[in-house]
Amino acid sequence: MDHPPPAPPPAPSRRALPLVLLLASAGAAAAGDGPPAPYAASRPLPAPARFLEGVVSTGVDDAHAAFSPDGRELYFIRNTPDFAHWTVLVMKFASGRWSQPEVAPFSGRWNDADVTVTRDGKRMFLISNRPLSGEGPPRPDTDLWTMEREKSGEWGKPRHLVELTSPTDEWFPTVTDDGTLYFGSERPGGKGKSDLWRAKWLGDKFGPPENLGDPLNTPEQEIEPYISPDERFMIFSAVRLERKAAYDLFVTFRCDGRWTPPRPLGAGVNSERWEFGARISPDGRYLFFTSNRSEFDPAPAKPRTVADLTRALSSPGNGLRDVYQVDLQALDLRSPCEPR
Repeated sequence: MDHPPPAPPPAPSRRALPLVLLLASAGAAAAGDGPPAPYAASRPLPAPARFLEGVVSTGVDDAHAAFSPDGRELYFIRNTPDFAHWTVLVMKFASGRWSQPEVAPFSGRWNDADVTVTRDGKRMFLISNRPLSGEGPPRPDTDLWTMEREKSGEWGKPRHLVELTSPTDEWFPTVTDDGTLYFGSERPGGKGKSDLWRAKWLGDKFGPPENLGDPLNTPEQEIEPYISPDERFMIFSAVRLERKAAYDLFVTFRCDGRWTPPRPLGAGVNSERWEFGARISPDGRYLFFTSNRSEFDPAPAKPRTVADLTRALSSPGNGLRDVYQVDLQALDLRSPCEPR
């Protein structure tokens, strides 16, 4: 299982730039300053907007968008309304348009979710409750799995990451350029029901999971960490006591080997409902995330007809999960360790 070598550190002159500009410039360089990315918005997005409304955000339960490095493959999950069963869907961008969503070849039977593709495009990570043998009843919890991209361009057979398994659920793997895997887990040894963990790549397998500890993990819940490829910052979803049972998105920065106290994201990313599934686009220009915020008006100015009610209850913004997109420049992502 080969991972790409660690990315070289940025030149000193670039370290003075805010993270948002570093990400955008790195993405533009990788894209060769070519045409806009397939997911590019047609207008500035200083506040969150639903992504591909009617295709990805549809009024059923859609969540957790993830792109291939070139932005031409989109994976997301479609769920039962109670979030009890998850299926990975895939869309491909060709000839200037997105294909219709299809069930990903590796999904459709078990609970599969939280796809991430490495920056070299060669490996995918995901969570699944599929049985280890591929047959029989599902496992009682989700584990971490991986797949390699074959010469044909298709994904190979999912392989269970046995060294990272636990008797509880694992969530949302994301990976750094040196192969370190960050994920959420309910495994014993944490501070709360779910904590943030990481495991370093040792060349042939992952090392023992390390709990990220204070100030990130608390007696509450921390889930779904998006780690930047250079490990300089992390966005994750968490429950805090003052918000009761709602998940919000927080950002933390790595300064001198330590994580800064997390702070909630701004620009209207967090709402009264749940926010999670955060990822930054391959070009570094957008934050994508999932929210079940609702636009349903409980007291309309006049009575609804059956048609009005059906339309409202089956449209995006009805309180089920949708995928949202916002300009990264609208967020305050300047690290406290960067010069002012």
